[in-house]
Amino acid sequence: MEIFLVVIFGLLVVDVLSQVFSRYLLNTSFAFTEEVARFSLIWLSILGAAYLNAKRLHLTMDFLYQKFSEKNKKRALLFTEVCIFTFALIVMVIGGFNLVYICLNLNQLSGTLEIPLGYIYAILPISGLLIMWFSVYHFFKIKANQINE
Repeated sequence: MEIFLVVIFGLLVVDVLSQVFSRYLLNTSFAFTEEVARFSLIWLSILGAAYLNAKRLHLTMDFLYQKFSEKNKKRALLFTEVCIFTFALIVMVIGGFNLVYICLNLNQLSGTLEIPLGYIYAILPISGLLIMWFSVYHFFKIKANQINE
């Protein structure tokens, strides 16, 4: 996943630099570069969220959590994983599959590249499934006292 994220980021950087180069030095603009940048950023941010969940590096506000006893800290961590799993299931997987299905069923294409938008939005349920997988993994690690924060 790391390598794929680095490749997407590299594509985004090259795309934006070529867009800046063409606009300011060649006085012309390529129509596809904006769309490639937008789609790369969508994939990078949503897949990046799954990656952060896998590494347990999401931003947290733990001032209340730090006041809990060890038993309640474990309960809070388990509850958090259940909430993350539920969100990923309902919003990302179910909602994402519905979005992909509707876009593909209606044959919606991107403006410039004419890529089916369902393929672009497919990263939503894919990342949702990854987040669910890692949430289940973390849940059982917390239960086994192998994760404590």
